[in-house]
Amino acid sequence: MPYRTTAKLPESVKRHLPRQAQEIYRAAFNNAWKEYSARRDREALAHRVAWAAVKKHFRKFGQTWTKK
Repeated sequence: MPYRTTAKLPESVKRHLPRQAQEIYRAAFNNAWKEYSARRDREALAHRVAWAAVKKHFRKFGQTWTKK
């Protein structure tokens, strides 16, 4: 289920990530969703890809995500 807007992202993503990181998450998730369409575990895989994309550009200090 691709996300059309950041408002549709899971609460755990919206609650913890800044807006720019949410956009990165959404774009990476949607791309992975298409890329791995033949996989049965594509949703879980897309979430892992999305978090990896966020971690390339942001890092977590305590409870706050900051841009690298």
